[in-house]
Amino acid sequence: MAAEQMAEGREQGVPDDQAAPPPRPLDAIDRDILRILQTDGRASIRSVAERVHVSRANAYARINRLIDDGVIRGFSARVNHERAGQGASAYITLKIVQNSWRTVREQLQALPGAAHIALVSGDFDVLLLVHTPDNRTLRELVLTKLQAIPEVLSTRTLLVFEETDLNRRLAVDEA
Repeated sequence: MAAEQMAEGREQGVPDDQAAPPPRPLDAIDRDILRILQTDGRASIRSVAERVHVSRANAYARINRLIDDGVIRGFSARVNHERAGQGASAYITLKIVQNSWRTVREQLQALPGAAHIALVSGDFDVLLLVHTPDNRTLRELVLTKLQAIPEVLSTRTLLVFEETDLNRRLAVDEA
């Protein structure tokens, strides 16, 4: 929980495309800390320090550095969307006007239920994951909100019938 509090104020209002310092290599202790926090973001500094065999001050400093360097972007709960009243999920692909990514991204971020937005290559430009209470709400989101964005040229909706959260961790083992 202490690690959560350290990152709380740092992730607000920092755009993803803001210049960040060049990445520093992670050592084995950093990778172990990341594994622990990915499994349990509420782990205390004391328990992290004990598990990686460093002092609390060292663990605290390392976690702070990982946050400051942008390696740790924040802490969150993994949500079962269906149990949380968001029973309809879909991946929506969008073709957008060339060079309109930043404008479109801002508008997509404001959509209710938007969970993930990615600029991608291939047959479409943007991949959007949304969670909504039901298919009617999903339909309204696509037909009235997404298609009303002037820079959106076309959409394709892929309904999610079943999800399995793999809780994949950063591939820190290969580093």
